[in-house]
Amino acid sequence: MLGNRLLQFVQSISLADIELPVGVEVLDPLHGENSSEVERIVSEFHMKYFNDDRLRTLLLGINPGRLGAGSTGLCFTDTKRCASDLGLQVNGFRTHEPSSDFFYRVVRAMGGAAEFYKDAYVQAICPLGFTKKGPKGSSINLNYYDDRALQAAITPFVTAWLKDLIATGMRTDVVICIGTGKNHDFLTALNEEHRLFERIIPLEHPRFIMQYRAKQMGAYVQKYLDTLRQANL
Repeated sequence: MLGNRLLQFVQSISLADIELPVGVEVLDPLHGENSSEVERIVSEFHMKYFNDDRLRTLLLGINPGRLGAGSTGLCFTDTKRCASDLGLQVNGFRTHEPSSDFFYRVVRAMGGAAEFYKDAYVQAICPLGFTKKGPKGSSINLNYYDDRALQAAITPFVTAWLKDLIATGMRTDVVICIGTGKNHDFLTALNEEHRLFERIIPLEHPRFIMQYRAKQMGAYVQKYLDTLRQANL
């Protein structure tokens, strides 16, 4: 069953053997302060929505951020959307992520979580996130491509991760890249070298939409719908 294969796979992800640049910390919710609750959420999610052997279309974001996948273990899913859209109650902590707000508008427009996830699996090009100290001393999100040394360090890991993820039961004729700039550039270059997918379709990242194009949100939701349908979701 796909859910079992995916669950075993995501639970085994580790960057422990990779030397990261000084000051960069790994964001790994399955081994963080809420690890037992996150493990339950991730397990219930996979068993609920992937209890079959249908091939899924991959949607690949950047890497987990602190308020979405970095908190719940589920890409573009904060605790609010865990409860309201997935039917998974979260105990002990609360998060709100604007990207999750947008993404689940798309999920609802596609018919809801059950309908959406029967054909799609959402992950990130790098499945673990990163943080660094900001100017005020607090931890801030760090995208893998924002630091050249970090990108170089994780590239072999990402290559192996994507190959293994595809092998669990993902389509290779098409992949949706969430992020039209550097994320798309990185995946395109990786794909040219390793031929993971036949076609890459980029979409604007929800964070960009919510931060810079919020007034056009409806148009971007429609663009997501049109693109996903063109990819036969």
